[in-house]
Amino acid sequence: MSTTPSPLPEATLGATGRRVTRAGLGGEGVLRTTRRGPEAAAVLEAALAAGITYFDCARAYADAERYHGAFWGKRPADRERVFLTSKSAARDGGGARRELEETLRRMEVDHLDLWQIHDVRTDDDLDELTHPGGALDTFVRAREQGLVRHLGVTGHHAPRVLRAAVEAFPVDAVLLPVNPMEGVLGGFLTDVLPAARARGLGVIGMKALGGAGGPGGAGGGRLVQAGLDADALLRFAFAQPVDVVIVGCATPTEVAALAAASHAPLDAAAQAALCEAVRGQAWGLAGYRGEP
Repeated sequence: MSTTPSPLPEATLGATGRRVTRAGLGGEGVLRTTRRGPEAAAVLEAALAAGITYFDCARAYADAERYHGAFWGKRPADRERVFLTSKSAARDGGGARRELEETLRRMEVDHLDLWQIHDVRTDDDLDELTHPGGALDTFVRAREQGLVRHLGVTGHHAPRVLRAAVEAFPVDAVLLPVNPMEGVLGGFLTDVLPAARARGLGVIGMKALGGAGGPGGAGGGRLVQAGLDADALLRFAFAQPVDVVIVGCATPTEVAALAAASHAPLDAAAQAALCEAVRGQAWGLAGYRGEP
């Protein structure tokens, strides 16, 4: 006899005021590919069936936006009950506007729930975004026009720079790395996250497995490739004071593993043990980091 799975844990995504599942489907995995529509659709279907309501994407992720469009375009009622996001790495206003228009067209929607300034990593990025004609004004206008409901900023390279963006930009959420390496290195979890909470921002965690790979360990999950247990790493991420953890998945089985992990965050002792396991090699494993 089959049983109905328990509802997934939820959180309010900070200043957005929206309730979302703590497990979110990342835009990597099979979604960051080309010509793999059936596999991508199977992962999106599995996430929706599991009860996941947060869906990550980005303009830079190969055909991910097209996969989303093919999926949600046929499910308008389902689209309305999920939290759909994308990102633009354009630093100039005109480029950001063009990317947003293309994103909406590819995803076959009339608005995004969250549009994020993608991969802010240098002081030059901050300057380009905020100068006259920079992308930040375009982001704000898009929110005023209803093309996007909320704004966010993302970063995985330099905690100092991401914190500056969190403290200065009129955003509602931030996306940052959350894994045992970050528990050792500090910066994102010790500086950026508290700064975001002080402003009431939603916090989304990424790179739970050390890179872009899913719970199966393929495609860049460097901590899994180094021998750490994927389930423990996911549960570590869910134990941190973030609202959502996003993971790119390659298969429906990986989606199920992500959803299951959200029910059982690690206790403090197990978290500490994972941090100790990577302490001597944290910088080497955190290939996405650029500065302390």
